[in-house]
Amino acid sequence: MAKKGQESGSTRRLIMTLLKKRGPLTIGALAEELGITEMGVRRHVLQLEQESLAKTKVVRQAMGRPMHVYSLTERAEEHFPKSYHNLALELLRELDHGSGVEAVNGLFEGRRRRMLAQHTPVMQSRDLEQRVAELSSIQNAGGYMAEWSKEEDGSYTLREYNCPIRQVAAEYRKACECEQHLFEELLEAKVTRSECMAEGGQCCRYAITPNPRQKTSEIKR
Repeated sequence: MAKKGQESGSTRRLIMTLLKKRGPLTIGALAEELGITEMGVRRHVLQLEQESLAKTKVVRQAMGRPMHVYSLTERAEEHFPKSYHNLALELLRELDHGSGVEAVNGLFEGRRRRMLAQHTPVMQSRDLEQRVAELSSIQNAGGYMAEWSKEEDGSYTLREYNCPIRQVAAEYRKACECEQHLFEELLEAKVTRSECMAEGGQCCRYAITPNPRQKTSEIKR
């Protein structure tokens, strides 16, 4: 069963590659390129459609029946190699070389301020636990694979198992510093990082402790 699943995944990958290079293509054209039956191709393409990786378009011809052609969706682009981090590092190094590290730090600080302004409204009128949950959702939307938990002492732990800017953060530690400060500002709590992927950790781990003002406010409620 595992081998069959691997072969199926490999065929779908080949179809996606063909659509990337030569698409849009018909079922017949894909079958000819792959050397398998149209029925087999149709089954794989249907699976890609169900996963929102492929889409179909009806093309009307001067003569004969309309032709169905298939192409990739925007979501499919996530399955192809990207080197955004390399480009980002090159640009940051160029800025560093030309204007100094303070200019680079200014970019990270600007990003922190923009994110703070963007997410502060949704944090208002929420207690710390609700804020931690919302922060986890925000980070998940950014691809950080975040999860949180409440500890016995009333503190919280936030873990991120993926870092989309890991290569950048490994060279420019200001990125991690700004992220930690952003968390403190959004949560209005003390945030301590005990593990970091940019430093070789298995995840980015943050301990979140209510500040005295939050404790007093929660007791009153």
